[in-house]
Amino acid sequence: MSSFPAPDPQPRLPLFGPRLFARKLAAHGLPMLRRDAVTTLQINVGKRCNQACHHCHVDAGPKRTETLQGHTAERLMALMDDPQIQTIDLTGGAPELNEHFRPLVVRAQSLGKRVIDRCNLTILFEPGMDGLAEFLAGQGVHIVASLPCYSAENVDKQRGRGVFDKSIEGIKRLNALGYGQPGSPLQLDLVYNPQGPSLPPEQAKLEARYKAELAEHFGLSFNRLLTLTNMPISRFAHALERTGQHEAYMSLLANHFNPDTVPELMCRSLVSVGWDGRLYDCDFNQMLEMPAEDSMARTSTVFEIESFAAFVGARIAVEDHCLGCTAGAGSSCGGALG
Repeated sequence: MSSFPAPDPQPRLPLFGPRLFARKLAAHGLPMLRRDAVTTLQINVGKRCNQACHHCHVDAGPKRTETLQGHTAERLMALMDDPQIQTIDLTGGAPELNEHFRPLVVRAQSLGKRVIDRCNLTILFEPGMDGLAEFLAGQGVHIVASLPCYSAENVDKQRGRGVFDKSIEGIKRLNALGYGQPGSPLQLDLVYNPQGPSLPPEQAKLEARYKAELAEHFGLSFNRLLTLTNMPISRFAHALERTGQHEAYMSLLANHFNPDTVPELMCRSLVSVGWDGRLYDCDFNQMLEMPAEDSMARTSTVFEIESFAAFVGARIAVEDHCLGCTAGAGSSCGGALG
């Protein structure tokens, strides 16, 4: 006789999941998500990083070995010629650690694309990174750099001892090259994310506070502050579960669903490419190894497509973490949405 209990004759539906997100959309008269024109190609070059941050949705760190290989980089450089692609967004890990990072940047710039480097600032001081800041400036790369607070205590608590001081030195180096300076074309944006299970404060007000604090205490300048919601996946999700806060955080996100954010969601105009060349609807879905809904995209890699035109109108795969992008003022790789 089996020792397993009999199944519940009326199984309880999960409190969270794609049904909840779909219900939120339907309740506001919104259809399921579909992609518009693909204007941003976001490339995750791998999970190797010189840091191991508590909030990292990539689970990146110094011991990770997943990395973009040459044949995949070559295919991506060919696909960059797609005329609808306007922005190449390079992320990781620390994307600069990949040997193909600089060739990808040069190729994108030669095609007139806008290039974003998701930089952690401390990478500028790692062995082998000599001249990195000068390279980025010379190529006109738009730097988006994580600095989750303007105080050393909060940054080091989240990102590791000494990270704040190195980050400040990194911004100083970039400022000296023209980044973040009035009248300069070199754009430097900083990224804030909450320390724990809460929504970010109002982006404009926090930006003003950041600018005042960094200017007064360190003589630093930058262009914009982008506020991001912590996504309930990977390390942050594990931390929520360990502290018994996962359900409360998901309730917070669901209860603050904002329909005005939906038209501006980054997945509407972005395709995410993994280090192995697989294609996803967004970077968060990529980290969950969550394939796209449509059959064409579900099995696609960069080696199986000729352009990104086929992704226009494709249905976007959603799950409970999508609530993180639609809560409050919204959250995307470009900061708040509303």
